[in-house]
Amino acid sequence: MIVCVAVVGHQNNPLYIQSFTEADDALKLHHVVHCSLDVVDERVNNPKKSGPMLNETYLGLLYPTENYKVYGYLTNTKVKFILVTTDLDVKDADVRNFFRRFHAAYVDAVSNPFHVPGKKITSRTFAERVSTIVKAFGLSSAG
Repeated sequence: MIVCVAVVGHQNNPLYIQSFTEADDALKLHHVVHCSLDVVDERVNNPKKSGPMLNETYLGLLYPTENYKVYGYLTNTKVKFILVTTDLDVKDADVRNFFRRFHAAYVDAVSNPFHVPGKKITSRTFAERVSTIVKAFGLSSAG
């Protein structure tokens, strides 16, 4: 089950964070997302250590914690997508498919002529699309 998704700008500024749990966990999930940025920077700046990633945007499992697994994705414009899930046996193909759909929703949101680049994403349509993608991920990984 996905508990949090985030879009982080190229200067590590949060553009969109949505948690799908109780309000008590929101701060903890923001901390998990923030900590994952160090792992993303390490993978991007030291590609030799993390294996062949020539033009790979999917960063894979960034790190597991006791309760969560954190996955990452990096766009060509250095915007980072972070996915936090409680599932311990997630298929890589499902996560890649999630990020592909999430990236398409992000592109549609920032292509809006009223969106200011680098500012928080406040589009209600984007939030609804993200919720739909998250629900679809829950169904596909459960089956």
